[in-house]
Amino acid sequence: MTVVIVAALIAAFVAFTQIYTDVLWFRQIGYLKVFVTQNVARAVIFVVAALLVAVLLWLSLWLAHRHRPLTAAAAADDNLRRYQQALEPVRKIAMFAVPVLFGLFTASTMAAQWETVVLFFNQEPFGQEDPQFGMDIAFWVFTLPFLRLVLGFLVSILLLCAIAAVLVHYVYGGIRISEKGLTFTTAARVQLAVTAALFLILQGINFWLDRYATLQSTSGSWTGALYTDINAVIPVRAILAVAAIVVAVLFIVSAVIGRWRLPLIGTAMLVVVAVVAGGIYPSLVQRFQVTPTEQQVESEYIQRNIDGTRTAFGLEDIESESYAATVDAGEGDLADYAQTTSNIRLLDPNVVSPAFAQLQQFRPYYNFPATLNVDRYEVDGEVQDTVLAARELDVNATDSWYNQHVVYTHGYGLIAAYGDRVESDGRPSFIQGGIQAQGDISEDYEPRIYFGQQSPEYSVVGGAEGDQDLELDRPSTTDDEGKDVNTTFSGEGGPNVGNPLNRLSYAIKFQSSDLLFSDAVRGESQILYDRNPRERVSQVAPYLTVDGNPYPAIIDGRVKWIVDAYTTSDAYPYSTPMELQDATADTTTAEGASAQLPNERVNYMRNSVKATVDAYDGSVDLYAWDDQDPVLKAWQKVFPETVKPYSEMSAELMDHVRYPEDIFKVQRELLNTYHVTQANSFYAGDDVWSIPNDPTSDDSTAIPPYYLSLQMPGEDQASFSLTTPFIPQQNQGENTRNVLYGYLSANGDAGTGEDGVKADTYGKMTLLELPRSSVVPGPGQAQNNFNSDTEVSSALNLLRQGGSEVINGNMLALPVNDGILYIQPVYVRSSGESGYPTLRRVLVSYGEEVGFAPTLDEALDQVFGGDSGAQTVQGAGVSEEQAAEAAGQDPAATDQPTDGSTDDAGSGSGGGGSLEDALDDASKAMEDSNTAMEEGDWGAYGEAQDRLEDAINRALEADGVATSTAPSAPATSDSGN
Repeated sequence: MTVVIVAALIAAFVAFTQIYTDVLWFRQIGYLKVFVTQNVARAVIFVVAALLVAVLLWLSLWLAHRHRPLTAAAAADDNLRRYQQALEPVRKIAMFAVPVLFGLFTASTMAAQWETVVLFFNQEPFGQEDPQFGMDIAFWVFTLPFLRLVLGFLVSILLLCAIAAVLVHYVYGGIRISEKGLTFTTAARVQLAVTAALFLILQGINFWLDRYATLQSTSGSWTGALYTDINAVIPVRAILAVAAIVVAVLFIVSAVIGRWRLPLIGTAMLVVVAVVAGGIYPSLVQRFQVTPTEQQVESEYIQRNIDGTRTAFGLEDIESESYAATVDAGEGDLADYAQTTSNIRLLDPNVVSPAFAQLQQFRPYYNFPATLNVDRYEVDGEVQDTVLAARELDVNATDSWYNQHVVYTHGYGLIAAYGDRVESDGRPSFIQGGIQAQGDISEDYEPRIYFGQQSPEYSVVGGAEGDQDLELDRPSTTDDEGKDVNTTFSGEGGPNVGNPLNRLSYAIKFQSSDLLFSDAVRGESQILYDRNPRERVSQVAPYLTVDGNPYPAIIDGRVKWIVDAYTTSDAYPYSTPMELQDATADTTTAEGASAQLPNERVNYMRNSVKATVDAYDGSVDLYAWDDQDPVLKAWQKVFPETVKPYSEMSAELMDHVRYPEDIFKVQRELLNTYHVTQANSFYAGDDVWSIPNDPTSDDSTAIPPYYLSLQMPGEDQASFSLTTPFIPQQNQGENTRNVLYGYLSANGDAGTGEDGVKADTYGKMTLLELPRSSVVPGPGQAQNNFNSDTEVSSALNLLRQGGSEVINGNMLALPVNDGILYIQPVYVRSSGESGYPTLRRVLVSYGEEVGFAPTLDEALDQVFGGDSGAQTVQGAGVSEEQAAEAAGQDPAATDQPTDGSTDDAGSGSGGGGSLEDALDDASKAMEDSNTAMEEGDWGAYGEAQDRLEDAINRALEADGVATSTAPSAPATSDSGN
């Protein structure tokens, strides 16, 4: 007994520490009300449900036992007598234990549905009526789920009560089985009849609610109540509801008159009506009335589905425009598109992370994510697209506990580079960089990253004034006398672990004896954990679905993670549900660069909340971005004062808000079908689109949407937008045309320069629809045009054979000149551990024309008649001369004739020459190699291979690659570049 008591006390204390540490965490972050409200709601629902089940089940058992026949023991057979004798010693205990156990079990399932319950009691009207019943949409989103939940719960209780009553009456002789059949005592008959009547009343209510649920049905070809539902299912459900109530009355009558005939006949009739009218009749209507003229009779209901789906996912205000889809490129055609061509992003955030690491990491305990982020900042009075990332920690898991949790506690600084230009050797051109991570964006901000996407599980930080600095702050600079800089966290980022109870609780939570005994845990120490921005937002707002790609920004002198979050529902009438995980899957999620959304089906989605997480102290602020969203309003009533109005957002924060990726992915997936807004065309299904596969990926994954600044047709100025293309539906095993059918852009500029004022144009979605006879290449076809171009193919093959890796960057599609301009940067990564991608070429295509040059301007000129007229920024690409200078070569070596002549060093395969000469020689040598191999002339083959090797070397020298290897990151330089 002592062992049992001690074990129980230990288990209770461990359970207490889990709750206690949660309370400390929520209190410290300022959202204790969320924790309390959430758990109180669960507890209240659990207790009410448990009591209801236990009381009703006990009442059923008690009534059955109390009204047992007094002569039951004499009349019962031997088996029943043995059951009674076995049950009697534990009867009183069982009478309480059984209801309590079933109550606890059933109540746990109800407590898990706490969100449905609290939303019902705090619901907000949508201000929109459904097209069938004329009721507010809130009935389907808030009320109907609650009623179905309660109904199912009550049906479960009645079934338990009926089973319990039957067993007790049988054991004590209230129900007897004889040769004549079943016989019931009056008490048994009354109790079972009343229970059956209540059950049928609940079934009648269920039939009545099923009428409304048809508007959410997904059993037909389109979501919602269709012709058969409206004209057969709904009327039949109403009839069944009335019939169930009538049969319930018959059961009450039977309890009085003592005969089962009427209710049994009524029940049989109800079953027949349910089968015939509820199943066969709708099938006949569907087969003989709907199928022969389906398009005509379903047109009205298809239109309801189109309207409901587009409204539920925020697509009703999309501006669709016809787009000419020109493929002819002429001289000067880009002269009027300066705002687009001067912002073309050549730095691919999916590619250049290794360059950030080599040039800005400085120490092995720092790291950058595999995929960087795209944002915009004002530099020298102009807004620039930037590629950026926080320099976070990468602590060795095999290091000591002290190093992992006390010394290496935070990353340092935000590193940013221009998106539209590079340095002369193809490296990123940094706006913000160096050990102290300063630059044109900010010279004075809090650079320490204690909370991020790669933070340690937990860190022990802080201390009293005068305590030794234990945390490594950053590497040394020339001003630090060669010593790394240490620091002590001075914010309020985590619960205190200085007192014995807290220290012991967290030692148990993290299963760490070091936390308990280490002298690094001081009186004023704090423990930082749950540090991922997505996790923190999810915990303080458990009702939100959080976007998979938070991004950092320097805002008001602090690094803050901006996190988008969504309210969702699966109950919106006439709206087609979407599988979030599937709809948001693309190359970035496949590579783990962006977190996937949960595997949930929703048919309503709003970007209702913008959240920020301070990278220094982890503080979370929630802003009601869509303050008209009824679902968010309901949650604000549940958790008052946790979500601030967006009017409290600073102007600088507004400037860095962008249109979120995950809801955009869901919307574009829907637009594959729901770009069609007329029922007849929608029914035909002859204009279904697909999201193109990413042409730069070997896997068949969707191309991700891309952020870039561009000027959409008809707009006065460029805006920071999220874009995606559409192609015709791609059928498995078929060679479907990979041409462009649509182009979607969502305006992501929310800033107005004023605190708390949102731009009217934010979120504006524009869909360019190309003619279905379009010959504008899709991304896959554009990539094929690049790959099949002889000059491009030869140049890239040479670079690959030179021991370097050629990497195709993102395929950007830009609507200009009434057509689509494709831009793709090409990177070369030299071999070796210190190699990193540098921009070497730019691919451009317009229609079937392909340009391939070291700079964007040159590539555009090749496509547009020798002079595109485009305005591009300095540094938009790498000239051969600049690349040679950066590689330490003689620039004159690259200034050679391009007409096929040779220099004085020789002829044929020798003598240097320009890149074009080397490529021509290499191509000729490869042809000669193949011919010699086919003929078996191995002497000629060897000679051709020698010429090929020489041509490759000359090509690499001309391109600045042969001697251009990645420099090691400087250890003490504080230069941003």
